[in-house]
Amino acid sequence: MDQYEALKLDNQLCFPLYAASREVIKRYHPYLTGLGITYTQYIALMVLWENKAISVKELGSRLYLDSGTLTPVLKSLEEKGYVERRRSAEDERVLIVEITEEGEALKERAVSVPEKIAGCVSLDSEEALELYRLLYKLLEALKEH
Repeated sequence: MDQYEALKLDNQLCFPLYAASREVIKRYHPYLTGLGITYTQYIALMVLWENKAISVKELGSRLYLDSGTLTPVLKSLEEKGYVERRRSAEDERVLIVEITEEGEALKERAVSVPEKIAGCVSLDSEEALELYRLLYKLLEALKEH
């Protein structure tokens, strides 16, 4: 066996994961550009549409993003009027991010995005559920290490 076999691109699990992620996110671009937001802003808004208000730490955990990545995203969303950041009344060390009325209104404009993206991915519902399950299994395993 070739000692460099493990270094071949075709033998890497990470590469198709990386490439597929980039390709799927690229499909979002025309829809999100129309909304004036990036993909990272979109996924942050998705959590906020669901939770209304959440600590920045918890938001980062949900999105698998560190504060260095999340802070500029939230600052940009705040400048657009979609979110507000404030200190927690219970613990001033905790920063809370909350969706605004403008942010909630954007939800109505974004509601068709998931369906449009689903049309770009040629997996049947069973395959999509299995991929979803495996990806979250991988994320959890990586989080533990």
